[in-house]
Amino acid sequence: MLQLLLAATWLMDGMLQYQSFMYTKAFGQMIGGTAAGNPGIIARSISWNAAVVEHHLVLLNTVFATIQLLLGLGIAYRRTVRLALAASIAWSLAVWWFGEGLGGVLSGRASPVSGGPGAVILYALLAVLLWPAGRPGATAPSVAFRAVGAPVARLVWLVLWGSLAYFALTPANRAPQALHDIIVSMTGGEPGWVTGLEKHAAAVLAHQGLTASIVLAVALIAIAVGMFLPPPLARNALILALVVAAFIWVFGEAFGQILAGGATDPNSAPLLALLALAYWPLATAGPRARRPQADSPPAMTVGRPEETFG
Repeated sequence: MLQLLLAATWLMDGMLQYQSFMYTKAFGQMIGGTAAGNPGIIARSISWNAAVVEHHLVLLNTVFATIQLLLGLGIAYRRTVRLALAASIAWSLAVWWFGEGLGGVLSGRASPVSGGPGAVILYALLAVLLWPAGRPGATAPSVAFRAVGAPVARLVWLVLWGSLAYFALTPANRAPQALHDIIVSMTGGEPGWVTGLEKHAAAVLAHQGLTASIVLAVALIAIAVGMFLPPPLARNALILALVVAAFIWVFGEAFGQILAGGATDPNSAPLLALLALAYWPLATAGPRARRPQADSPPAMTVGRPEETFG
């Protein structure tokens, strides 16, 4: 089910990439804008990519969209899921560099509220955590643990959510008007009701950047360490992760700006929620669970041989 949700997200990305906006120079300019603040070699590679896209806009954008559709279809089809997941990792890393400017991690602009450290890197992480591993009936505390093992899965969780807490406290994000300005910047082209939501949230956070950043960082740290706590507390941390992801998607990312017509993906929050579901504890059979039919001895049956063994 989680693989199908990831596949559906890739399919959505592909369809969004076919929007008319992506066939204008604004798409190349959007890519080029991610070069700002990055080290020279990274900034130059992004600018080169943006120039190539602008010169071959129709062809390359169609290729980009088609690749993402194929990734979604490949992940959804059982026989090609491994190949598609592997391809999605390579594609995600390339887009993270050349399309998202490493999510602003090296420029100091990454913010968990606006999608840092980049939505597309989460696709790669999900591909690893949802990799088909072991027998279908193999037991594991969660899907993520089954794929990479409990120690690695917990470390990945700690690094991801811990880095989000760090980004929340960087100077660019704890300034008095930082969160206010991020939210206001998401209102362009949105429907009236979305703009109203964003402006209301921005008004609440006006001149409260430091306080809001500290509160957000504390919540993110609680989520990060929650995976190392006993199961009931770990489950509470996962619930908190889902709540934080929902608030970020609604108020910080304006539903990924999908309704504005210029989004290439639903942004990071839905992917963070999908990650939390990958860590959700799986139900296990209790001590008195009924044994499978195959494990029980065959019943004695009286009748003709074809009735007994047919």
